Amino acid sequence: MKIIIARFIAVLLLVIPGAAATFGFLKMKDAVFAYFSGFGDESNAVMPAFAWGSFVIGLVLFLAGVGFIGGWIFFRDRKHNYVAPRFRKKKPRPPRQHQS
Repeated sequence: MKIIIARFIAVLLLVIPGAAATFGFLKMKDAVFAYFSGFGDESNAVMPAFAWGSFVIGLVLFLAGVGFIGGWIFFRDRKHNYVAPRFRKKKPRPPRQHQS
């Protein structure tokens, strides 16, 4: 039973940032769509305002979610040695022996 709960928690650790990234993307998309759809309204003679608050909140949620998932995948692959040589952990060099 413990392993089922542990796996459920592990899945939640990936689903929550994924849902936040999705929600953030939708907030950014809605802000941009609302701005451009205001140009088609002929009864409104003024330029439509851009929803900066909604866009910035969406951008922060999107970047945080994608960054968390990307970092999780990177460190998991680094642990299993699936990454390119430049991303592998550096091994300390043995101390040099002095020539006398």
